[in-house]
Amino acid sequence: MTRSPFRRLVFGTLRRLLYLWVRSETINQSAFTLKLDRSKPVFFVLQQPSLSDLAVVDRECSKAGLPRPVVPVAVGEHIEPSAFFYLTPEPDWLGRQDKRGISPTLERLVSALGQQAVDDAQIVPVSVFWGQSPDHETSPWKLLFADSWAVTGRLRKLVSILILGRKTRVQFAAPIHLRELVEQDKGHERTLRMVQRILRVHFRNQKAAVIGPDVSHRRNLVKGLVHGPLVRQAILDEAEREKISVEKAEAQALRYGNEIASDYTYTVIRFMELVLSWFWNKIYDGIKVNHIEGVQDIAQGHEVIYVPCHRSHIDYLLLSYLLFKNGLTPPHIAAGINLNMPIVGGLLRRGGAFFMRRTFKGNPLYTAVFNEYLHTLFSKGYPVEYFVEGGRSRTGRMLQPKTGMLAITLRSYLRSHRLPVVFVPVYIGYERVLEGRTYLGELRGKSKKKESIFDVFKVLGALKQRFGQVWVNFGEPIKLNEFLDQQQPDWREQELAPQYRPAWLNETTNRLGERVARHLNEAAAVNPVNLVALALLSTSKLALDDRALARVLDLYLALLRAVPYSPHTTLPDGNGQALIEYVQGMNLLAEQKDALGKILFLDEHNAVLMTYYRNNVLHIFALPALLASFFQNSGRISREQILRYTQALYPYLQAELFIRWQRDELESVIDQWLAAFVEQGLLKVENDVYIRPAPSSRQFVLLTLLSRAIAQTLQRFYMAIALLLNAGQNSLSAEALEDLCTVMAQRLSILHGLNAPEFFDKSLFRHFIQRLLDEGVLRRDEAGKLSHHPLLSELAEGAAKRVLPAEIRLSIRQVTMDSSEDAVEPL
Repeated sequence: MTRSPFRRLVFGTLRRLLYLWVRSETINQSAFTLKLDRSKPVFFVLQQPSLSDLAVVDRECSKAGLPRPVVPVAVGEHIEPSAFFYLTPEPDWLGRQDKRGISPTLERLVSALGQQAVDDAQIVPVSVFWGQSPDHETSPWKLLFADSWAVTGRLRKLVSILILGRKTRVQFAAPIHLRELVEQDKGHERTLRMVQRILRVHFRNQKAAVIGPDVSHRRNLVKGLVHGPLVRQAILDEAEREKISVEKAEAQALRYGNEIASDYTYTVIRFMELVLSWFWNKIYDGIKVNHIEGVQDIAQGHEVIYVPCHRSHIDYLLLSYLLFKNGLTPPHIAAGINLNMPIVGGLLRRGGAFFMRRTFKGNPLYTAVFNEYLHTLFSKGYPVEYFVEGGRSRTGRMLQPKTGMLAITLRSYLRSHRLPVVFVPVYIGYERVLEGRTYLGELRGKSKKKESIFDVFKVLGALKQRFGQVWVNFGEPIKLNEFLDQQQPDWREQELAPQYRPAWLNETTNRLGERVARHLNEAAAVNPVNLVALALLSTSKLALDDRALARVLDLYLALLRAVPYSPHTTLPDGNGQALIEYVQGMNLLAEQKDALGKILFLDEHNAVLMTYYRNNVLHIFALPALLASFFQNSGRISREQILRYTQALYPYLQAELFIRWQRDELESVIDQWLAAFVEQGLLKVENDVYIRPAPSSRQFVLLTLLSRAIAQTLQRFYMAIALLLNAGQNSLSAEALEDLCTVMAQRLSILHGLNAPEFFDKSLFRHFIQRLLDEGVLRRDEAGKLSHHPLLSELAEGAAKRVLPAEIRLSIRQVTMDSSEDAVEPL
């Protein structure tokens, strides 16, 4: 474009005509936050010549108050006719183009800086995406003309504008300061090539971040897997082991590759986005997204691995939808082979799902192909998603991490890496989970049902039920380099075996799994259903009058605001009464009226299901509930005693619930909670001694309800210790103790009417016993029998007297003796 009045008139007319139809927006409003120095020349660069793209950029700059690209700009004493150029320059009027592909404007800018004619010049790369407005998509066939990696001609561009012009998005990048590049003193020609290379990489990364990486044909990708050195060796080993030809083993490897690999298709991603938009609006009242800005900042230049919690089959659909809607690439998703069903499996595969078997044991060739496939995804920079919990949580708690995928990721990174890896935790919190009916049966003791994505569609017959809102919170990213530097400072210098399995791999992977789980819990979304469930399940009859319940909820909100669990944790709006009305609107609370007012309670159907929603946030309340429990049997406790008992019990709570605070942080956090208790009138303090309110007071009732949030967990701990002590030294194996704990917990659950099915969850006892071993409280002898520290009995009883009522302790001891007398250790 020149300063010719005629060309300016033509461009202005074109822009006005274009915007009779076109509607554009700036992605993430980044144009408003560009750090531009208005005292220095600003130039906008587009990837390819396009008057329509330029018109859109000019309009968005006007809207954002940025310098317009079509207006002349002074560069020292020289006046450039316009403030834009194309990375691939326009041909002249005879069709001739600079063979070097260098824009004359860019060349003049570099020359001006080299000759000190101007202090600096700023270059702002801008990308225009046609058909990139998920909120307004209405027709699946229009997806065919949306932006992709395919090379398009003028005719297709015209059709795209006509069909998708009202769905256009613009993305501005941070300015590049030419002075910094010129000062590297590489000479005029090399500086020009360096600037072009930087811009090419930027446009490629920006396009990949919005519409996904340039995906090679699936057939070529799968064929490439069998040429990896580790897969070639596995093929040779397979041929020798199975006594077959190398060709047959290679064919088997190809079949495995086709079974595993996704067939990522951008038009299917767009189509699924359209369908899911209808689905979310039909099912949910809204989706609240928090802290996604950090992901948008880190996505470019990193290999992003999303590690969400797993509560529902729609978790991965929801995450892909939200990432796409916010201008990020939907990831390749690890899915169980059980979801590779006719029709559904093909759709999921084209939406980015790759399928994995539940176990790799006994099949080294499949293992090698799967590892090579993941390594290919990581190497090419594809975002990937997998669930560290393995399966869906049926209890609402964070499950113990399954570290298989994390180990594969670490081994791939040690093998080679083009981009630094970052794990992005994603907490997905539902007010009502779609599979609630299925979970309810399992929580009541039915056998676990085989997973099927069709469980999601069964809810379509119950659309009259209100499902509320969904919270999606992005947690603090975990940079793999920094994590490895903390765990293995010399990992870069170590000589690794050909299989990339250093001796420290297992332990480091376990620690990474724990770190991911804690970061997931840090991003928890506390919603009205969680809080109401926590309050009512802490009462003996699962009921409170409406005013008392409102007071409890107001207390919980006040405590969480006084001592925030994490910067990534979110709280609901409104006071206790507003939360009650909201949960009543979801038909999760039953109501009974009398002359004194309203009583709110949980009926039999909802009482068990509400344990699921309470458990979503139990980790947030575990520490304050533990502190509150110390005052159930003691009227006065010194700060020193509180610290000592908390530090003794905390490692086991932390291991089970993945609580965020490390031991060296614990003292200051305890002081914060005690100060909050004092501020809310739950405790008084005199000379470092904390005093509880009178047992007849309202404050003591509130303190008691808070303590009961963690009571059943503490009962399980005491029960396991009591069984171990009653059996004697070197009498039980860990497995036998685990079985005894499960049977006894089921009996206590019946005797005391406990409505928490996880009370007798075998895996919780297994991990508690393992933690006792890790802490050195228990030891195994050569026969695998458990012995314990001589002071364990005294310590356990001392702690139990502080936190458990006398009748509970007596009941546990009585049932323990009965169970031990009748128990016969399995052969």
